[in-house]
Amino acid sequence: MSNPVGWFEIYVDDMDRAKAFYEEVFKTELEAIGDLNDDNLTMLAFPSDMEKYGAAGALVKMAGFSAGGNSTLVYFSCDDCAIEGARVTDAGGQVQQEKMSIGDYGFIILALDSEGNMFGLHSLQ
Repeated sequence: MSNPVGWFEIYVDDMDRAKAFYEEVFKTELEAIGDLNDDNLTMLAFPSDMEKYGAAGALVKMAGFSAGGNSTLVYFSCDDCAIEGARVTDAGGQVQQEKMSIGDYGFIILALDSEGNMFGLHSLQ
């Protein structure tokens, strides 16, 4: 099995708030996914290039599925995780673990988004 993660979803309670959070932290725009969006399901995709390494994903608001309390951690790749990490608090989240070394594998930051979901930032510098 190569590249075992093929897609990720981050469940949210307030799509507008979560969209603003991720767009501010990553300085990017999320876009609605096709005809999937209705009163019971809304998905906003992170920019992706299916020809490159890594997994694509989306913010998801779905009836019956709440945010927070999950046990799967998604790490976003960064050039220097300290840059995105510095934006977390101003965007409405919380840094749980400041930038720390993971030896030969680089550096990480752990944070909570505006919905209470924990996520990671990873970089080699």
